[in-house]
Amino acid sequence: MTALSPPRASRRPGGLLRHRDFRLLWIGQATSKLGSSVTSVALPLVAVATLDASTFQVALLSAAAWLPWLLIGLPAGAWVDRLPRRPVMLAGDLAALLLFLSVPVAAWLDRLTVVHLLGVALGAGTASVFFQTAYQAYLPSLLDREEVAEGNAKLQSTEAAAQVGGPGAAGLIVQFAGAVNALLLDAASFLVSAFCLLGIRAREPRDGDARRHGTLLREIGEGLRFVGRDPYLRVLALFSAASNIGLIGYQSILVVFLIREVGVSPGMVGALAAAASLGGVLGAASATFWARRFGSSRSLLAAEIGAAPFGLLIPLTTPGAGLALTVAGGFAVAAGAAVGNVLKGSFRQTYSPPALLGRVTVSMQLVGYGTIPLGALLGGTLGDALGVRPAMWIITSALALTGPILLIGPLRHHRDLPDRRSGHQAADERAAA
Repeated sequence: MTALSPPRASRRPGGLLRHRDFRLLWIGQATSKLGSSVTSVALPLVAVATLDASTFQVALLSAAAWLPWLLIGLPAGAWVDRLPRRPVMLAGDLAALLLFLSVPVAAWLDRLTVVHLLGVALGAGTASVFFQTAYQAYLPSLLDREEVAEGNAKLQSTEAAAQVGGPGAAGLIVQFAGAVNALLLDAASFLVSAFCLLGIRAREPRDGDARRHGTLLREIGEGLRFVGRDPYLRVLALFSAASNIGLIGYQSILVVFLIREVGVSPGMVGALAAAASLGGVLGAASATFWARRFGSSRSLLAAEIGAAPFGLLIPLTTPGAGLALTVAGGFAVAAGAAVGNVLKGSFRQTYSPPALLGRVTVSMQLVGYGTIPLGALLGGTLGDALGVRPAMWIITSALALTGPILLIGPLRHHRDLPDRRSGHQAADERAAA
């Protein structure tokens, strides 16, 4: 078993910045993530400010966006392993473009409803299932093995930066053009992503084993068994399931909390979210440094266990100087999550067999993302029943207690994560199959 250490220096002068195809993928994803970050603030603001939606209805938007992972995640992973990944990503971009464009069109025609917003969230979530699964499986085919961690770090850093700029941009657009028109930026971002994908010259290798056509249920089962039998992947999936309930639970009602409980303006909501998201930029940019300095396994444990309790600062937020508590809590949580995402993503991509990567990815995301609708519904239900601030206390307290799940498996015994399974693990799996 070899350890997942930070990437060696690329043979290309300038590293991945000189890799034309990766650069196109990076630009497309940066633009798309910026648009999605704008929408993460603008869509709840449309519901609250334009349609006067309840706390539960706003939380339901988050649930609808993530529900497709639970409903179609497993077959999507098997389909992605059967198909070329880039066309799947293009189809996802174009579907999301049309869905988000429909919101301002419906508003201009005075036909916009909460049901329409829920339909858009559900449809865009479905497109995201296919895009994200294909994207995770596509990246390793675009880069050399030793470049995968660097590529993930750059993409995660850019995503985190988009989460800083997006809410701020959303606040400005909402202030001057209205919440509905802010969604036009997201629609345009998917078009840019599609053009960047079309510009990539590299062609995916045709792996006969990866493209074989067995029964769908059998292929789904292979991915689930791989994750279920592996002590690393199994624990990481269970941790994601628990922590995402807390993360999405408080995020789904954060806009309502800040506007109705704390009394801030829509523009200030964007500014606060942007400031908190700076933690994600710092975490993603520094993840490989921490892994090199202290070990990838130790860094993952420290980031995920140490950051979550800072979320308890958020329900302490008050007007004026007290707004800094939301920023501080969100900053720390975002930093820890970003470090964890870089290290977990690189681990999964280098550790899993290429022919199974789509199914392994979606099997883990089924467990991890499948609880996100539950977290959103929990946030909305508690907010309606007990009030938004008590709901924040309950959810952030639960989030703070999720870290020790990572101590159940072998992570605590090693300095670094393995980058491929040992021979005895592979033999055991073949014997059990």
